[in-house]
Amino acid sequence: MENNLNKEKLELMKVAELKAIAESKNIEYDKKATKPELIKVITVKMTEKKQEKTKKEERRIEPLKNKIGIVDLTDRHGFIRVNKWNQSSEDVFIPQLIKNKFKLKTGDIVEAKITPPRRAKKEKHSAAIDILSINGSKSPYQYIKNRKTFEKLTPIYPNERIRLETTPLKTTARIIDIIAPIGLGQRALIVSPPKAGKTTILKDIADSISQNHPNVKLFALLIDERPEEVTDFERSIDGEVISSTFDERPENHTHVAELVIEHAKSLAEQDKDVVILLDSITRLARAYNLTVNSSGRTLSGGLDPASLYKPKRFFGSARNIEHGGSLTIIATALVDTGSKLDDIIYEEFKGTGNLEVHLDRGLANRRLYPAVDINRSSTRHEELLYQDEELRKIWKLRRMLSSLDPVESLEVMLNGINSHKTNLEFLEGEELNRNSGNITF
Repeated sequence: MENNLNKEKLELMKVAELKAIAESKNIEYDKKATKPELIKVITVKMTEKKQEKTKKEERRIEPLKNKIGIVDLTDRHGFIRVNKWNQSSEDVFIPQLIKNKFKLKTGDIVEAKITPPRRAKKEKHSAAIDILSINGSKSPYQYIKNRKTFEKLTPIYPNERIRLETTPLKTTARIIDIIAPIGLGQRALIVSPPKAGKTTILKDIADSISQNHPNVKLFALLIDERPEEVTDFERSIDGEVISSTFDERPENHTHVAELVIEHAKSLAEQDKDVVILLDSITRLARAYNLTVNSSGRTLSGGLDPASLYKPKRFFGSARNIEHGGSLTIIATALVDTGSKLDDIIYEEFKGTGNLEVHLDRGLANRRLYPAVDINRSSTRHEELLYQDEELRKIWKLRRMLSSLDPVESLEVMLNGINSHKTNLEFLEGEELNRNSGNITF
């Protein structure tokens, strides 16, 4: 009855009926009150009761829930991204008090106790009221106390090899193992013109890491790629694929990349080995070039120098940590695309890595795969990754291949690898025609 009463209905009632309603609802009134006065008293009291009921419902203790996600912070507060890398309506708001109390960082994986949004205040998201675990630790305060800071850890040269060789038919992995070995903490560039097979090489590397190093946490970060390429990656590799396709805004490209690198750094702080396959550093730099605040200076091709800081910071995060974990980044860089901007970006990143694999379009046109330019591809301080005898034989092979052009050197490598089941057999069983100087297998 109460829900159906309003001022219009009350005005249709007689004084006796109004007094009866007031008495039934324990509303005090003047016995000599007129009809308008009774209506006013009843409506005021009913409104007050309705408001009090609403407040009680807001204060009512509802069952608290727990949610797990990745922390994404701003200057003042932040959110727990329940769908991990992308925003959603299920994200949990992190008040500044909780952020500061638990010293949360972007990229942390947390489990939080949450309260539902209060409709009366038009809140859109649930809010975190307590943090139950940080990065798998059920003792958040102990974790905070013992937490390392990534930037303060000591970087050293990679000294533990990521072996890619699996089966005799995986020629890409076997060639890279010989000409450009990858170590934990490597900062690698795969320099490639269009349609030279860079994506296939990344998938082969991912497959080898999954098989030979199952304890390594593997991420594939695809920036500004085609949606079908993302699907292909998801079906091809045994790792976590994170993407921001070409139909997304550049701000989404940069935001996803920053979440991934911060999460990878938090894993490395916990003495874990992490590998990020980035396709590509060129498109990530392009995204930052579109989103960064202009510095007022422009390089040739339309590149703002300020836009290179964050992608360089991303790439520079790769390192082998002394007495700890590692963060390996294997990124592709595009060249010969017809864009001056892409060439400038590569020039800026050239020399920042400690491994480069160069792909050659001429080799790809000849259908020689992997289209690797043997003599231009190498790893800095490769002696830290090979055993002495293995290193001696590889250097010997290198000297012999150095006089050949890219086509001949790759053909020699492919023939040698295809005629031996393992790289060790290949290196030990190579037959050299010392008299004529030609290499045959």
